[in-house]
Amino acid sequence: MNLYPRRPLFNRKPQSNIYRMFLWIIMILALVWMLQQMNKGEIQPLFLATPTPTRSAESHALEGDANFTSGKLDAAILSYEEAVRVDPNDSESWAKLARIQTYSSAFLITNEQKKERLLTALESARKAVELAPDDSTSHAILAFALDWNADPDIYKDDLNQVQKFLVEAEQEANIALQKDNSNTLALAYYAEVLLDQDKWGQAEENIDLALQHPDADQLMDVHRINAYLLETLGQYNLAITEYEKAIEIEPNFTFLYRRAGANYRVLAYDMQLRQGEDAARPIFEKSLEYFDEAAKINERIGVKDSGPYLSIARTYSQLGEYFAAARNVQKALEFDPTNPDIYGQLGIVFFRSRNYEGARDTLKCATYGCSGEDSCKGRGLDKCYTDPGLAPENRENPVDIQPLGLSPNTVVYYYTYGSVLAALSRPRDNRCGQAMQVLGDVRSELDANPDAYADGYQTILSIVQAGEEICASLAEDGTPVSTVPGEAGDVMTEMTATPTP
Repeated sequence: MNLYPRRPLFNRKPQSNIYRMFLWIIMILALVWMLQQMNKGEIQPLFLATPTPTRSAESHALEGDANFTSGKLDAAILSYEEAVRVDPNDSESWAKLARIQTYSSAFLITNEQKKERLLTALESARKAVELAPDDSTSHAILAFALDWNADPDIYKDDLNQVQKFLVEAEQEANIALQKDNSNTLALAYYAEVLLDQDKWGQAEENIDLALQHPDADQLMDVHRINAYLLETLGQYNLAITEYEKAIEIEPNFTFLYRRAGANYRVLAYDMQLRQGEDAARPIFEKSLEYFDEAAKINERIGVKDSGPYLSIARTYSQLGEYFAAARNVQKALEFDPTNPDIYGQLGIVFFRSRNYEGARDTLKCATYGCSGEDSCKGRGLDKCYTDPGLAPENRENPVDIQPLGLSPNTVVYYYTYGSVLAALSRPRDNRCGQAMQVLGDVRSELDANPDAYADGYQTILSIVQAGEEICASLAEDGTPVSTVPGEAGDVMTEMTATPTP
């Protein structure tokens, strides 16, 4: 009889399996390796969002070039700012950014805005030179940025700074030519620096050399600077021809249209004085065509620039068509409703059209600031229109207007405002307290800075005195000596031409 061992019914004696153990070891090692690779970023976890590809600096730079060619300078600046953010060591992008920032200052209205933009451009140009000290073009663009910073209107209280900028600009232009004496841009920018130093002969020599280079016909800057030279020499017809060549290269650069239009306006004004308005009108209309084209280009490319409308307004003012002038300044205010300088220009147009009440409200915003309903009155409205049912473009909301400082560029707004307050004062509506404050501020400015006003000092002083006499007569017997601004002194009307934007 054979007896077999009993089979365990509930427990089985564990047995080792060498193959199973080897498999577990392999799996553990594989898991450790995967964790290490994930920590290094070599392997991405499942179900992560697809990463967005990072744009290259070159891509942003190409976009910036396209925006510049399209006339969208603010968009071009943003594109190049992205380019230097992605690749902060690319000197070429820094130099191109500086050039665009410098040109964009021509589209700004106030000196404060221009100063801020030009100083930013200067920083960009210095960065380009720092990264590429042997690059001729970087030095040339630094000279360009320095030259445009040397604006006497911006640094009217510090003309030494203007000279410092010009001296450094000339040095940088010379360095650019030492690095490459065939650099067309360097020759052109050097000519512009020399021109701003009143070295007209040397400027002409350098721009002529630039024009002889084969690439000159592809460079807007060369024709622009040659036009500027001709304009300075009083050769306005030739200047217009050069601006037109620059426009052919950059057809969406509206600054060029405005310069060409301004030259036509100078020609028209000269003819108006010599031969009368009828002879001058066709030339004035030619000027308006250029400004209108600039406005149309801006509308087409979506750029909200008040400059062309202010140029149109100035031209209509010279033609004596003040209603059209006022409408165009108001159009400019739609784009820039908080800009006190535009309020000042509108106030002068109202004054010259004998809308004295409108001039009073508008000049108040320009000189001492305003807010709420007063800001809407300053735009020539009877009130603010904030009805939510109106389309956004038809709403006129209250805004805060910061006052302009009193300076040679803004004094016309102040003495006109003071004179209007005085002349409109009546016993029951006496505004002479305000008028005397404004006129007193103008007196103080004249006394503090007599040299800044040159030949206009006595004329402005006579206007101030006329306003003070009106208030003095009102204080004596309650009857002002003049009921219309300007009757107390004819010189007042002569001094209220709209300042050039």
